[in-house]
Amino acid sequence: MIESWGRYPKVKHTAVQTPAWLSDVQIDATRSNLPLGLARSYGDSCLNENGALICTRHLNHFVEFNKERGTIRCEAGVTLADVLELVVPHGYFLPVTPGTKFVTIGGAIANDVHGKNHHAAGTFGCHVLQFEVLRSDNTRMLCSPTENADMFRATIGGLGLTGVILWAEFTLLKIPSAYILQENIRFNNVRDYLVHSRENDKRFTYVVSWIDCTSTGNYLGRGVFTGGNFTESDKPAVTTGAGIPFPVDAPSFVLNKLTIKTFNVLYYNKQYKEHSQAVVHYNPFFYPLDAIHNWNKGYGKNGFFQYQLVIPFEGASDALQEILKQTSRFGKASFVTVLKNFGAMRSPGMMSFPKEGVTLALDFRNDGTETLRFMDSLDSIVRTANGRLYPAKDARMKGEDFRTWYPQWQEFSNYIDPHFSSSFWRRVMA
Repeated sequence: MIESWGRYPKVKHTAVQTPAWLSDVQIDATRSNLPLGLARSYGDSCLNENGALICTRHLNHFVEFNKERGTIRCEAGVTLADVLELVVPHGYFLPVTPGTKFVTIGGAIANDVHGKNHHAAGTFGCHVLQFEVLRSDNTRMLCSPTENADMFRATIGGLGLTGVILWAEFTLLKIPSAYILQENIRFNNVRDYLVHSRENDKRFTYVVSWIDCTSTGNYLGRGVFTGGNFTESDKPAVTTGAGIPFPVDAPSFVLNKLTIKTFNVLYYNKQYKEHSQAVVHYNPFFYPLDAIHNWNKGYGKNGFFQYQLVIPFEGASDALQEILKQTSRFGKASFVTVLKNFGAMRSPGMMSFPKEGVTLALDFRNDGTETLRFMDSLDSIVRTANGRLYPAKDARMKGEDFRTWYPQWQEFSNYIDPHFSSSFWRRVMA
């Protein structure tokens, strides 16, 4: 059974097609289809219950790496890890990267992923030059800002619903080395974060904050701000060492309020200085969780929910504090809670998630109806604050909310391939 990263919901598919070459990709127009990369979406946007999946993981060939222009063209199943292995030794890096490098290029475009540099560089889609999409009538469309521009906009952030991305070309970032000059700064609460983060965003290309979602009172939302810039270094570009596997589904008692609170307290106090600085390799800076393979098993066989929202800066303080209070009130706790700012740069993607403001991502173990009811209470806060949720991380958003938060869905629906669908899309359109 193919699962999303959150391992919820659990669905069955009627067929799974895994072509090895672009010439092998054929779409059966008698059934519902959906492209699939490495299934790193957290919810059901990468699932197609009772339909077919077209897996692109073996479409992993490079076409061209232009070292002079700083561009790369590759098939859709190439992963971010593959790209980094090729380009970093030549002084290049991904223009934008999410918190895992185990994502395909096709998936990065379909979900219009963002990263720690959104305030400076926008989303991945901002750096895409062109790609080719295969439709269910088996015609191919070359899409760019100037050719089939509307399909280009619809496919970026289009959750795989416009067809199968076969290959893509995008720009790279020139870097002086594989190392980051990193600064960690402790902050006392949400208000403290909002005061200092805007100024720190100007100092750093990459910013992210971890927060202690179990803290209360004057320390509600305390945490550690991390900023970084690539720096000169004569250390090796590539580091060795395999990740540690998470061997089995963890029992339900492993992640509970007490153990999560203990972790949060220890993690916060690990940063015993108010301010620290170090030079680190890009791997631990961008991809700390990749060091533990299949870490999603830590939430047990029932999986977990990631709840990621964005709220405009105006009113963000009250909304974020209320979300954290609700988390405590319901006895919930997030093992990994991430806070960062989105900038004003707009994506070309028609359905892109980021907008200027503050984004918060929380993980909650799936305890059934209780957890779903709790997240319903968070939805009301997001509505009031004029925010929205991230479809690539969602497994339970109400259709009414989705259609309100993404009014462009009506325009977007004109570009959905008639023989493509997903569990997510059917749910939010019901």
